[in-house]
Amino acid sequence: MISLIGILIVFLTVFGGYMAAGGKLGIIIKSLPYEFTMIAGAAIGAFVLSNHTSGAKHTLKDIKKVFKGPHWQPGDYHDLLCLLFELIHLGRQNAVAQEEHIEMPESSAIFGRYPRILADYDAVEMICDTLRSASMNYDDPHQVEEVLEKRLEAQMHHAMHSTHALQTVADGLPALGIVAAVLGVIKTMSSIDQPPEILGKMIGGALVGTFLGVFLAYGIVGPFATRLKSVVEEDQNFYALIREVLVANLFNHATNICIEVGRQNAPGHVRPSFGDLESSLKSLKQAAE
Repeated sequence: MISLIGILIVFLTVFGGYMAAGGKLGIIIKSLPYEFTMIAGAAIGAFVLSNHTSGAKHTLKDIKKVFKGPHWQPGDYHDLLCLLFELIHLGRQNAVAQEEHIEMPESSAIFGRYPRILADYDAVEMICDTLRSASMNYDDPHQVEEVLEKRLEAQMHHAMHSTHALQTVADGLPALGIVAAVLGVIKTMSSIDQPPEILGKMIGGALVGTFLGVFLAYGIVGPFATRLKSVVEEDQNFYALIREVLVANLFNHATNICIEVGRQNAPGHVRPSFGDLESSLKSLKQAAE
């Protein structure tokens, strides 16, 4: 909703200010279809040219995040900590029983209690792979921590592809607007024998190209890229929390301490309160006994 409000404000202030200053929309409306076709078409073509098929699909799919916001909500962080508590607690009591859950998470009763997390391939794989590594009795937990760090970096690099692609388009739009404007000037020069009032309209139409390129770059596509980047970075905190808890587990801290490390590393606006989380963990512990 906030993104739609932002777009509305951009259009109202730009075109409202133009009309309030005495500008007339007629010449813009008349030139818009042709200028927009040239600029948007060239931008789309450049986007397709600079991205492989999966990257282009990934970007188009991610655009909806601008309006939907982060995938992971405060309740998901609470559920994640509860899930990790159950798995770690079980593993310290019965490693064989834990193995059944991490080898087949799709049929696990523990994972099944948290369907939103179970539906996320990256989160489930990260949890299961790390717990599987812990069961191998690594001599150096720092080695697993380094592997997790590299995994998160690779995941972040992939997730940021869309925002880089959109920003590249935004960076190119002003230049494409100039291309459209130059073509309009060329057209105008070919009609130099026309009266001044006709030439004025033709030059005005050409300048619509420059306006449109700059407007789309800094009013629409650029902010889309910035918003998408913030959403991706916020969602990445979810996976960083997994790393913090599982690394603490590798150092054999008490289970509750591992979970508290994760809770305190969660961003403030999604961090579960200590009391609520402690109550949930007590209930889980009692149910397991």
